Amino acid sequence: MSAFIPWNSQAIDVWGEQHAEGQFIDLGGRRTHYVERGEGQPVVLIHGFNLDWHTWMRNIDHLAANFKVYAIDLWGQGYSTREPLNYGYDLFEKQLRLFMEVMNLQKTSLVGHSMGAGTSITFALRNREKVNKLVLVDSAGIPVTLPFRSKVFRMKGVAEFLLSLRTDMIRRMNLGDFWIHNMEAVTNSDYEKLTGYQKVAGSHEAVLSILRKDFFNTLEDEIVELGKLNISTLIIWGRQDNSLPFNSGEKMHQVMPSSKLEILEEAGHLANFDQAESFNELVTNFLS
Repeated sequence: MSAFIPWNSQAIDVWGEQHAEGQFIDLGGRRTHYVERGEGQPVVLIHGFNLDWHTWMRNIDHLAANFKVYAIDLWGQGYSTREPLNYGYDLFEKQLRLFMEVMNLQKTSLVGHSMGAGTSITFALRNREKVNKLVLVDSAGIPVTLPFRSKVFRMKGVAEFLLSLRTDMIRRMNLGDFWIHNMEAVTNSDYEKLTGYQKVAGSHEAVLSILRKDFFNTLEDEIVELGKLNISTLIIWGRQDNSLPFNSGEKMHQVMPSSKLEILEEAGHLANFDQAESFNELVTNFLS
C-alpha cells in the first residue's frame, strides 16, 4: 500500500506535472490549466465549487466526438493558480473572457455546472455576442435556504480541522452528501480524480475562501435579465440534488422563455456524472 499523501501539502508545479492531464496558459499573469479535445464548433465546460475539470470525466470524450471541447480549471481549484484572490463571479467571468481571447474563440457555447453555471450566466450577460448556446447543470444562482450540514464548512476552524484529517472519509462523505447520488458507482479511480487536486498546497485556503464569500446563489436578478436576451438555453437538473433542489431549476426555467428544462431521475447535484449517458445525449442534440 502506498503511503498516504497529506491533503493541501504538495507544490502545485510538482503535483501538476505528475497529475494534470492538460495544458497550461497564462491569463493576466495567472496560471490556468485546461483540457482540450475534439474538433468542430467550440464548447467550453466550466466546473462547479470544490471540483475541477474531472467534473466532466464521463462527458468530455462523448462531446469531443462532435465539438471542439475545452474544460478549464477555475482559479483556486484544479491545477490552476492558488494565489489569494477575491473569488467570485466577477473573477471567474474575467478568467473565462481572457481564456477565450487567448484561445481566439470569437463565439462559443458554454456548459456550466453549479458555480460554473453561475459563471456562465454572468459571462453571457456581459458578453452576449460571444455566446452561442448555454447549458446550465444544477445551476447556482437562485437563493435557497442552506441545510445545517452545508453551514458546517462555513465555520472557521471546524472546516480547517476536518479537511486536514489524514483520511479519505470526509471527502467521500461530502461527495455522497452534496454531489453524487449513487456513490456505489464511484470507483477508486473516479474518487482520486475528483479529489486529487486537493493535495495541492493552498487548496484548503482557496476553497474555503470561495465558500465563505457566499456569492453562489445571488443571481436572481441576473437570471431574469438573462431571460430577456433570448439565448437558447438547456437547463438540466438532478431530481435527487441535495445541494440545490430541482425546483430552483423550475424557477429558472419560468423566467427564461428561451430555455428548456430536463430533470434527470436518479441523479444528484452532479447530474452529468450520475446520468452521463442521458446527459451526453441531451447536450449533444441541443448543441447540434
